[in-house]
Amino acid sequence: MNRLTYFTRRLALSIPVVWLGTTVTFLIVRLGPLNPAAAIVGPVNSAAARERLARIEQQLGLTEPLPEQYATYMLDLVTFNLGQSWVVYPGQDTVSLLVEFGPRTVWLGLWAVLIPIFVGIPLGIYAGLNPNTKRDYAASVGGIVWRAMPNFWLAVVLLALLSLTDSVFFGVGWESFLIETELVGPPDLTTLTTPRGFLKATKQVLPAAFVLGSASMGNELRLSRTAVLEIITEDYVETARAIGVSQRRIVGKHVLRNALIPLIPVITSEAYLLVGGSVLVEVVFGINGIGTLFYDAMVAGDLPLAGSLMYVFILITVAINIVQDLLYTVVDPRVGYEGRA
Repeated sequence: MNRLTYFTRRLALSIPVVWLGTTVTFLIVRLGPLNPAAAIVGPVNSAAARERLARIEQQLGLTEPLPEQYATYMLDLVTFNLGQSWVVYPGQDTVSLLVEFGPRTVWLGLWAVLIPIFVGIPLGIYAGLNPNTKRDYAASVGGIVWRAMPNFWLAVVLLALLSLTDSVFFGVGWESFLIETELVGPPDLTTLTTPRGFLKATKQVLPAAFVLGSASMGNELRLSRTAVLEIITEDYVETARAIGVSQRRIVGKHVLRNALIPLIPVITSEAYLLVGGSVLVEVVFGINGIGTLFYDAMVAGDLPLAGSLMYVFILITVAINIVQDLLYTVVDPRVGYEGRA
């Protein structure tokens, strides 16, 4: 089976997953306790309010039979007609809201993925190459501690600590360190092309990204350490040492590449942070991205907007799974397409 056929099969298998996820979302939106029309109208304590409620229910299609509502809902999603916000941003298209809020979440998620990769994996590899030493124990305990701390708790604690660092960062607080920024608030992504704008946007999102990537950092440290410990005892590694291959070449050619194989699902799963994990962190740090938009929609009862965002989240999740399967075949040629299908 060639790569194109394999990719086509993975896409075909993802269709039932998307269908099931969107169907569950429809049932929650339509059969749940919240009424989007009631959220728009507010208290229904007069004849005029009841008349407006009936009119809005008709506009939303809530008076149609449930099968017709389902067919219309699915057709709109397939054609990427995501509708409008009815409560949080009345009359504004969901696509335009995604364009406005999405870049902040992507910027947050990018750093939330890069921080664990460039901190957790090197520490895990270092610990695995130096087993049963004080450095190994320190790194392992640190990974367990980071993994155990909930994101929402760490976000509040870090926010409190950074707000009190008036003389920690070389005599200044965090807000004035290197470049003047607010501790809480959305990053300005309009000036990323300039060095100052890039630095400012990065610093603005760094605390939130550190919190969001903390759990992944612990996972990657622990798994990379375990993978290295298993690989360095393999026969082919011992054979390479016996014939005089340098330690640097052994680590670079044999250990690191094979250690990446069990890390692929962990690294790709970090992209799920864009889907769910960013909601609480965005709210605490005021990032004002898609996570905040979804939170506001749920709190306000804006179910049309929340349902459309859930569909986008489902598509992202399925796409990540497909990329993960393809990466397996790139990193490990022994993984056959038939075995991953």
